[in-house]
Amino acid sequence: MSGILRTTLLGLFFGTFGTTIGGILGIIIKKKSNKFLSFILSFASGLMMAVICFDLIPEALDISNIYNVVLGILVGIISMIFCDVLVQKKFNKNQEKYSNKNDLLRTGIIVSIGLAIHNFPEGLAIGSGFEASLKLGLGLAIAICLHDIPEGISMAVPMKNGGMKKSKVIFYVLLSGITTGIGAFFGAVIGSISESVIAICLSFAAGAMLYIVSGELIPESNKLYRGRMSAIGNMIGFIIGIFATKI
Repeated sequence: MSGILRTTLLGLFFGTFGTTIGGILGIIIKKKSNKFLSFILSFASGLMMAVICFDLIPEALDISNIYNVVLGILVGIISMIFCDVLVQKKFNKNQEKYSNKNDLLRTGIIVSIGLAIHNFPEGLAIGSGFEASLKLGLGLAIAICLHDIPEGISMAVPMKNGGMKKSKVIFYVLLSGITTGIGAFFGAVIGSISESVIAICLSFAAGAMLYIVSGELIPESNKLYRGRMSAIGNMIGFIIGIFATKI
């Protein structure tokens, strides 16, 4: 039980830390730098790819067969697609409904709700990672924490520009990260059942992260800035990820 509690608290910490840093940056940065945001997104994507390739999938294959691993990856991808569709529907519906000065404020709140849903499978990844090994759990937690920084910025900027108090902005940003801790709890509980379940959870995490990298981080990074900085960020993240997974 103490191990599950530790995993939950670590998931909660890393889930809220990244979004909070992003929220603070969103409040204090007067002019948003697309170049900087693109670098952060691509750096996080490189780091995540290294964790997927050199930690998650090899670890899952060591303790189970390829069929369980592929099943977990597919379920992870499908879950993230479902989360994305759900958030996008809600976002579009609310955008059509409102067309006044409070649009930005509502947009910020909708984004925070969407990201709270989105953070749950990330928490599952952290929880199952810690069940496999401390090093893998920490590697996943750090990668997800970095990925959460731009998310915090994307929440804070429209809320701040919509007239919300800075303290309230930070509160909403913190709130959206709590679901990572809840996901980490369930990941630890499910992962403690058997090695095959841990393997499926790890491959689920790999699939979820693969979708985040391919469907969100890289496209968004290229949309923000089309120069070499995004490619450099990706490569630096990948190289640092190799060191992080092998040291």
